[in-house]
Amino acid sequence: MIYSTGSHTKFYHRFHVVWTTKYRYKVMRGEMRERIRETIIQTCQELGVHIETGVLSTDHVHMFISVPPQIALSKVMMRIKGRSSYKIQREFPELRKRYWGQRFWARGFFSTTSGNVTDAVILQYLELHSKREPTGVSR
Repeated sequence: MIYSTGSHTKFYHRFHVVWTTKYRYKVMRGEMRERIRETIIQTCQELGVHIETGVLSTDHVHMFISVPPQIALSKVMMRIKGRSSYKIQREFPELRKRYWGQRFWARGFFSTTSGNVTDAVILQYLELHSKREPTGVSR
């Protein structure tokens, strides 16, 4: 496991995120698919988000990303989905017939975290930690 570093932090924040096109229409093909990929990569680079891996299907996107601690995952997703939707609808005007209301992506997204420490290990650590004798040293 390789930790990422900031000026005063070390972190390992990995998220698996998934989001879909509105109505699950299978429209991400060919040139549009490549343009969405480029837009997502560019947006992530600007935010300092590292893409571990990603898959664009015809109707949804899977990404495994590393997000710096100063940026909320919801803000990252808002920026990725908003910017890619805006650019795609401007560059591909034929989408207006299918996606009225200027919405390319469905509302919301799925996310889960990744790590090598399970909930059980954390609960066990906290239980053992609370049973220790106080040292009298304050920090």
